[in-house]
Amino acid sequence: MRAIDLSHLRWRRSSYSNSDGGQCLEVAPGHPSLVPVRDSKDPSRGALLFEAAAWTAFVAGVRR
Repeated sequence: MRAIDLSHLRWRRSSYSNSDGGQCLEVAPGHPSLVPVRDSKDPSRGALLFEAAAWTAFVAGVRR
């Protein structure tokens, strides 16, 4: 498996996060085919990578 460089991406924290960081995820939109997601409390642990279509379907399901 090849490594994917995520260092250039800008991470966005959920608007539902509280001021002390809380239990929250960060998402880095902008990759052409993947959506990286990481734990905001420990970003050094790396990210889970989701195909863009799968992430879109997940978010749509949550909103419904």
